[in-house]
Amino acid sequence: MASQSRFGINEWLVDEQYERYLQDPGSVDRTWREFFASAAPVVVPQPRNGAMTAYDSTDEAAIKAVRVAALIDAYRVRGHLVADTDPLATGRVVAHPELDIMAFGLRDDDLQSEFVVDGFAGHATMTLRNVLNALQEFYCRTVGTEYMHIQSSQERRWVQQRIESPQPRPDVAEQLQILYRLGAAEAFETFLQTKYVGHKRYSLEGGESAIVLLDALLLRSIRQGVREAVIGMAHRGRLNVLANTIGKSYAEIFHEFEDAVDIRSVQGSGDVKYHLGAEGTYRALDGGTIAVSVVANPSHLEIVGPVAQGVVRAKQESAADGGGAFPVLPIVVHGDAAFAGQGVVSETLNMSQLPGYRTGGTVHIVINNQVGFTTSPANGRSSTYATDVARSVEAPIFHVNGDDPEAVVRVARLAFDYRQTFHKDVVVDLICYRRHGHSEVDDPSITQPAMYDRIDVRASVRKLYAEALVRRGDIGERQVEGALRDYRGHLERAFTETRALPVPSPKPVNPVDAQNTAAPQMATAITEATARHVIASQTGMPEGFTVHARVLPQLQRRATMLDAGTIDWATAETLAIGSLLLDGVPVRLAGQDSRRGTFGQRHAVLTDRRTGVEHTPLSSLGSRAASFAPYDSMLSELGALAFEYGYSLARPDALVLWEAQFGDFVNGAQTVIDEYLSSSEQKWGQRSGVTLLLPHGLEGQGPDHSSGRIERFLQLCAQGNMTVAMPSLPGNYFHLLRQQALSEHSRPLVVFTPKSMLRLKAATSGLTELTSGTFRPVIPDESADTARIRRVLVCSGKVFYDLDAHRRSAELSDTAIVRLERLYPFPEEELSAELARFPAEAEVRWVQEEPENQGAWSFVGPYVHRLASRPIECISRPEAPAPAVGSARRHAGEQKDLVMSAFH
Repeated sequence: MASQSRFGINEWLVDEQYERYLQDPGSVDRTWREFFASAAPVVVPQPRNGAMTAYDSTDEAAIKAVRVAALIDAYRVRGHLVADTDPLATGRVVAHPELDIMAFGLRDDDLQSEFVVDGFAGHATMTLRNVLNALQEFYCRTVGTEYMHIQSSQERRWVQQRIESPQPRPDVAEQLQILYRLGAAEAFETFLQTKYVGHKRYSLEGGESAIVLLDALLLRSIRQGVREAVIGMAHRGRLNVLANTIGKSYAEIFHEFEDAVDIRSVQGSGDVKYHLGAEGTYRALDGGTIAVSVVANPSHLEIVGPVAQGVVRAKQESAADGGGAFPVLPIVVHGDAAFAGQGVVSETLNMSQLPGYRTGGTVHIVINNQVGFTTSPANGRSSTYATDVARSVEAPIFHVNGDDPEAVVRVARLAFDYRQTFHKDVVVDLICYRRHGHSEVDDPSITQPAMYDRIDVRASVRKLYAEALVRRGDIGERQVEGALRDYRGHLERAFTETRALPVPSPKPVNPVDAQNTAAPQMATAITEATARHVIASQTGMPEGFTVHARVLPQLQRRATMLDAGTIDWATAETLAIGSLLLDGVPVRLAGQDSRRGTFGQRHAVLTDRRTGVEHTPLSSLGSRAASFAPYDSMLSELGALAFEYGYSLARPDALVLWEAQFGDFVNGAQTVIDEYLSSSEQKWGQRSGVTLLLPHGLEGQGPDHSSGRIERFLQLCAQGNMTVAMPSLPGNYFHLLRQQALSEHSRPLVVFTPKSMLRLKAATSGLTELTSGTFRPVIPDESADTARIRRVLVCSGKVFYDLDAHRRSAELSDTAIVRLERLYPFPEEELSAELARFPAEAEVRWVQEEPENQGAWSFVGPYVHRLASRPIECISRPEAPAPAVGSARRHAGEQKDLVMSAFH
């Protein structure tokens, strides 16, 4: 039993209430306020530090009332622990030591006494017995509510008022609707289990109430004017949702089971059926409709969450009419083990209230099977609930018994209304079970024998609900069986029709380009007038705005660079973005410290030195310019990049930039790169134009601030799936960004951007490079006397300037240095033409600063060898397991040796 004060009240409750009282007296009930405002001291020890806190009370009646108030608060905080939420429970938990009336100094002979309850359950006073009955009804039936962890008293009271009121039983029409949807969900799974024995489908059996839950959310959305819903979910129950919520045809699903789907369909064909996305329209019985889509996902479960959030954010920003501030509803369906186990869940929750990622609140549905693949909760998490991570963002959590579909509907409506009211995330923990194993070919009784003994003899939720309706006299048995027979007949007809259709002949899976070809070159130059208009925004500050003394000179220098012909990287990027805005292309830039820039180079957003007010210069280009949205992200790569990828799917008209603080850190988002950036078009026919900016270069900063892992990206390149570039000139970077934004061929772009080159005087461009020309995948050595060349060095990025500096200082005229600016699609034609300029006997070498087993060598080597028609040598650091050394002195020595080796 919890420790008590000398007045018989649990200390943690008194302490908690007193802290709230001190912060906001109005946030506690009147009984508590009177208790704390009384005259005489009541001393309660605080176990955290042993200190004593004095509370005031002189009135014995007030103390008695406080005991009852404390009991009510205890149920609000702890009641969910004894709620009847587990459909497989062998014996319901009926007591908890901190909910025992004796823990509050109350006795059985107090049960008939009347106490002031300050509006609890709509009453001014109640007997203790009635109080207990009401608490049991509100907090301990088939819904367990966690909301007292929320700091906002307004939000707590909102939930409290809705929980602590009688819940009317649904009318017959609604009961039949619930029953029909349960029947639809069950019949779909039963039919597939019968017709496609041994096929994996990750069925929803045991959790069919999830369909009812989604129904309730979408019906509520229709009635409140939400224009669209986007669902992100893993594979458990996905086929059922596609059929019964999205409206995907049964014939199409059955064809997928027979591997007979037309592979040229927009869904792509390079993935299993329970990963595919879909778009459709949900239709209510009263005729209302709402657009609904399910985002394609890999088997990496929770990674689809931030992708769906990005899709929703983009759709909301694109919405020009109706639907309110957040007209698109994000719904993310999770598994219990994954929700607790995968860190991207926490990252995504943490995004929910950040300016660059807010979507107006997400309804999270946890289909809680109470087991992972074969892992029990005792081995899968350290927390009480799978949903405890959501407490970190103060989301209310509703645990609901999946075998009580009426409670599921109530909770769905409550969750939706909370989202609409407070624009915050909310969690529905649908506690159910899975009738089969992780997949239908698995025997779950091997690892959970006791659980599956109970499941094997348990009737389905449809049958249990139907029996309850008949038992209560709400509907008749004929209505129950009629609904089920009708749906089974519908599926049987669909199956018959499917079998009658001709089976398409298999064709090669290839929704992307057959050749490793780049998008066509296009005009990306701008006028001088445009360049000067953009640069003027960098110095034209709002009246009274005070720019930081260390930033103002940088902005002023940008104005002089146009005439001096020394445009640096940050200025070229500013001109690229600004000119795109003037062309009507929206630009979104996000990343860790991206507004200022990791290296203090960008300053896309300025902060007034005295007032802290922010100003975005590129947002002052005029009313006809598109929107520029630069954001500092949270310290995340995985969730943050997944969000930007999702955003890019729904905004093909925008340039979407994600910048890593250092390129090295992109490996934290490897799942997004492997499962989405490199392969989504092949798997799902899904195109993205997201652009990654990865600062790269070995400069003596150690192994974690040197490499964006070029080799990993190039290993994933095939069939024209993305562009990988490492420009060495600001002007070329300028054209590359504009080409990415203006091209009609959407593909991800990976740019290895500079660090030390940001301020390298040799690495600047003239204005004419921006007002003429286009992106150059190969930069020839225009200074070379081709007839005298006996050595050709081919390289990318920063190492060019080290090589060129040595060539100049040593006055070498027999060596040409060719820059490969785009690594993929490999510029064969351009490089071949450049190599053909030099004597056939000239030696060709590839030079990179990365270790030999890293960098671009393993990828470009075969290309260069074939184009040069002679053996080529790689000049690099020796093979190494780490990208760079940790000593700046050692790095300098290695770099010197590398440069010397290139010329000898």
